[in-house]
Amino acid sequence: MLDAKILVIDDNKSVLSALEILLQFEYNTVTTISNPNQISSFPDLHQIDIVMLDMNFSAGVNTGNEGLFWLREIRKKAPAISVIMMTAYGAIDLAVEALKEGAADFILKPWNNDKLLATVRSAYELRKSQKEVHQLRQKESHLKQHINQSKNYIIGNSKALNTVLNLVGKVAKTNVNVLVTGENGTGKELIARELHKLSSRSNEVFIAVDMGSIAESLFESELFGHAKGAFTDAKEDRAGKFEAANGGTLFLDEIGNLSLQTQAKLLSAIQNKTIVRVGSNKPISVDIRLICATNENLDKMVVDGLFREDLLYRINTIRVEVPPLRERGNDILILADFYLNKFISKYGKQGLRINQAAQEKLMAYPWPGNIRELLHTIERAVILSESNVLKPEDFLLHVSKPISVDLGPETLEDMELLMITNALNQNDGNYSAAAEQLGISRQTLYNKMKKAGKQ
Repeated sequence: MLDAKILVIDDNKSVLSALEILLQFEYNTVTTISNPNQISSFPDLHQIDIVMLDMNFSAGVNTGNEGLFWLREIRKKAPAISVIMMTAYGAIDLAVEALKEGAADFILKPWNNDKLLATVRSAYELRKSQKEVHQLRQKESHLKQHINQSKNYIIGNSKALNTVLNLVGKVAKTNVNVLVTGENGTGKELIARELHKLSSRSNEVFIAVDMGSIAESLFESELFGHAKGAFTDAKEDRAGKFEAANGGTLFLDEIGNLSLQTQAKLLSAIQNKTIVRVGSNKPISVDIRLICATNENLDKMVVDGLFREDLLYRINTIRVEVPPLRERGNDILILADFYLNKFISKYGKQGLRINQAAQEKLMAYPWPGNIRELLHTIERAVILSESNVLKPEDFLLHVSKPISVDLGPETLEDMELLMITNALNQNDGNYSAAAEQLGISRQTLYNKMKKAGKQ
C-alpha cells in the first residue's frame, strides 16, 4: 500500500463508492466528497497528493467548464497537487484544455480498472517526484545559506585596507576572474568571500578549494569529478568542485602550488567553460565566477618556467593585492581588540584589557604571520593571563635574531629604523624604555616610526 492521500470529487455517489473500493487497496487514505463547493473549506488541502475531479456537476451540463473552474481553484490553493480530470463526455479539445490548466491526466467514464489504476499510479509518481524536487531545492537553499555564512569579518579602517575594499566593490559586480595576492595570513579568502557576497551570485554557493592540499593524482577527480567505475574506489558518479560551484563562485587558494601538468588541465576547463569527469567522455558546461589566490610571485614563476603564462593571463583579469598587517597601522590594535573580546567570551575571562605598553609592543612587531599570527598571539595571551591587565610580557612574539650579512642598510634612514626596531624589540615594545636607550624623547621615537610608516 502506497503512502498517499487521494481526494475524489464527484456528484455521483455510485462513482465515489466504486473508486473508494478500488483505490483503498492501493493507497492508505481515500477521501470522497460529492459537492465541489467543499473544496474551499477542505482541511489541509495542500497535504492531498492526488485529486480525482469530475468535470460536470450540474444536471444536463457536459461542457466541462465546471471542472476547469474547480481545477483552477485547486491549483490556486495547492499548486503541487496532481489532479486527474474525469468525465463521461470525451473530447480531445476538452482534454487538451484541462492539461493546459495544469491537470496531470484525463480519465473517461466508464473506466477500465487497470487503466485507471495505472493513471493514478503515474499521477502518484509525478507528485512524489515533485515532492522530492521541492525537498531537494529546500535542502540546496539551506546548504547554500550554511556554506555562505561566514563568521569571519574584514576588520579595520586603514587607508591600505580601504583601498583594497574600494577595488573589491568595483570588481564584485562583474564576472571577471580575479587573482588575490598577498602574504600568508593576510586574509585572502576573506577578500574572495567579500567579492562573492557583493556579486550577483551571492545567493549561490561559494566553494573554496585549497590547491596545496590536493595530491596531483587526485586533481582531476576533485575538481572535475568522476564517473562510476573510473577507478577502484569510484563506486558511484561524483561531481567535482567545478560542478558543485556551478552558478556560484569557485575559489582556488594556493594556485601557485600546481604543477605544470595540472595547470594545463585547469587552463582547458577555464577556457572552454566545460569539464569532463574522470572515466567519462561527456563534456559538462559550467558557469562559475573564478577567484584564485596565492602568496607566490606568479610573474617570477612565469619567468622561471614554473607557471604557465597563458594560465596567468586567464586568472589575472583583475589583481587584488592584500596588504600585510605591518602596513595597516592602527588596524593592528583594532584587530587585537576584536580578537580579545572574542576570546574573552570563549574562555570566560571577563574584564581583560591590553595596557599601553603592550599595545606599543604589538604595534612595533612586524607580524610576519600577519592576521593569523595576531589571532593566535591574542588567544595564547588570554588563555595564560593571570590578571585583568595584559602586559608586554604576556605577548610571546617570535623576534628573529639579527643575522650578520655583508649588505647593510642602504641609507641612513634605513640604519636609523633598524636601530629603533632593535631597541623596541630589546625592550619588549616599550617606547619609553627604547627612547631612553637611544637617547631620544619618546615623542621623537614615535614620530620617526610614524614617518617610516610603522604607525
